[in-house]
Amino acid sequence: MSGRVVLAMSGGVDSSAAAYLLKEQGYEVIGLFMRSGATEDVCALPEENPLQIIDPKSHKQGCCSAEDAADARRIADQLDIPFHALNFKDAFGRIKDYFAEEYLSGRTPNPCVQCNNWLKFGKIWDFAKQVRADKIATGHYAQIQIDAEGKHGLHRGLDGNKDQSYVLFGINPGLLENIIFPVGNNTKDEIREMSRSAGLTRVSEKRDSQEICFIPDNDYAAFIDRYCDERPETAGDLVDTGGNVLGTHDGFQRFTVGQRKGLGITFGEPRYVISIQPDTKRVVIGTKEDLAQSDLQADQLNWMVPTTETRFTCMAKIRYRHTAATAEVELVGDDLVNVRFQEPQYGVAPGQAVVFYDDDRVLGGGWIR
Repeated sequence: MSGRVVLAMSGGVDSSAAAYLLKEQGYEVIGLFMRSGATEDVCALPEENPLQIIDPKSHKQGCCSAEDAADARRIADQLDIPFHALNFKDAFGRIKDYFAEEYLSGRTPNPCVQCNNWLKFGKIWDFAKQVRADKIATGHYAQIQIDAEGKHGLHRGLDGNKDQSYVLFGINPGLLENIIFPVGNNTKDEIREMSRSAGLTRVSEKRDSQEICFIPDNDYAAFIDRYCDERPETAGDLVDTGGNVLGTHDGFQRFTVGQRKGLGITFGEPRYVISIQPDTKRVVIGTKEDLAQSDLQADQLNWMVPTTETRFTCMAKIRYRHTAATAEVELVGDDLVNVRFQEPQYGVAPGQAVVFYDDDRVLGGGWIR
């Protein structure tokens, strides 16, 4: 046997294929589904044991992804691996708080990164230690590679269109040796074909999730209105880059830097959200040229590769779908960097992550200020 591994199972094709691959490699696999909340008292967990296992035979579902939970359980049964569903309501509450607070501060949050930091590679590792597993695994498209010095590093996934290394930059680097990404050296098409061949037909053609799990309708502003019992007034003016009032808006949390649609005003040519000013409640609108930025500052840094240099050149990404661009990074404090791009970039949004790469290896990253 290769050891015991706890696998985060979402009910999708990637984590299902990961379960199949791990079994093929000889691992003793324990499947784990994360529930984000509960609608019934039976799912409520006592504070003293936040990792209490929900009875897998219970038909009472939490408030999120009941169908996915059922798919994950069926795949686990098909592959003959133990399966548990844990209620992470409190931990997901922290992510929801962060999400709302960031938008109400005029920033653009990235809950998927925080979910990885706090839950998938935090709480799940806690659970793995409880069940004496020495590894955890997920269906992310990324790779863990060992360099010439025997150090584990985080690298891009083989499939450039599906690479998820950007959202993994915040993982504790000391945990990398305990992480497996079984699908990371495959393309998405290969994973789907593998799932079909393995008889995992229930998920082999399942669509990838595009929404934030706790906002299935993708309406961020409506979620914040429902979630926050009390929130400050956020309605204000739409202005151009010269400060001239163009109109009004119902709340700046409805906007994000780089947004083009849903501005509430029709222009003769495309206009974009250039910045959000929570103090004045103003949303600044401008042209694509106005959106271009050559510099940014980031803090809350996490380094995957220790650096002794105070200035270096690398490739940097400012959002998940952004093509990495050449940049010079300068450390100006223990937890602060200035980043200057060789060419201006569009849509630099405070609250998003900037992630640094050396070829395919993740050097580290931080949060854009």
